[in-house]
Amino acid sequence: MITNNQLPINVRNIINNQVNKFKKHVFTEEYSEIPTAGNFPTEQSNKWFKIKNVTCVFVDMKNSTKLSASHHATSTAKAYTLFTGTAVRIFHEFGAPYIDIKGDGVFALFNSSQTHTALAATVSFRTFVQEVFNPKVANKTEVDVGSHIGIDQSTLLVSKIGLKRNQGRSDKHNEVWAGKAVNMAAKLSSLSSGGEIYVSDRFFKNIIHPKALKSCGCGSSRGSQNLWSEKDLTFDDRFSFNKAHILESVWCKKHGEQYLEEIINADK
Repeated sequence: MITNNQLPINVRNIINNQVNKFKKHVFTEEYSEIPTAGNFPTEQSNKWFKIKNVTCVFVDMKNSTKLSASHHATSTAKAYTLFTGTAVRIFHEFGAPYIDIKGDGVFALFNSSQTHTALAATVSFRTFVQEVFNPKVANKTEVDVGSHIGIDQSTLLVSKIGLKRNQGRSDKHNEVWAGKAVNMAAKLSSLSSGGEIYVSDRFFKNIIHPKALKSCGCGSSRGSQNLWSEKDLTFDDRFSFNKAHILESVWCKKHGEQYLEEIINADK
């Protein structure tokens, strides 16, 4: 219990008002796909949207702190623009219904019907990082840059929380996503050190197209090979699943476009 002398009355009033909201019943409205952000409920409505089996792709920049601490602001700004700006545009191009920027990272949400599309978008972004971003930024800064990438899939809740419009500003009123997918995707991304894509077992089980699972065999005398390896997470209590799957490849320079299109078609 906060005493009268512990905090100013205006702060106590804020806390009391929020506690009164907490006591009220909250309603959920179920959706099979992510609605338009402009239609999300607000804090005042006591309602949250519940969306089933949302895929979250989380990407952030490797060694961004080292880059920021050791280089001119212009070099850092250009690297952030190239990384996050390209991520947003690639995920948008692949039809992600919701995209948000978090510091030096981006998360994109895809519907349950877009599982293969989400994977294709992620491999496309990783191809950009390895083939374009890393060489350009490393040549200018000599920092070992790259990406951390994770994907998970689960049911999510969303509502807008904060001040709807304060002194003409709307930046204090944002979407809040509750559920495991965003959190787990971010934690999975932290496991990747060399740009690998880490995905949860519950996302991986929905990847069924053969070309998303095996290579084209280009440049290998052994022909087509399994693309994925596994990591046991049984004893890592940060995760709500016991196994992750790891993808290290980028799109093949010869067959990448063909594979991409065929993989996406698995969602249709």
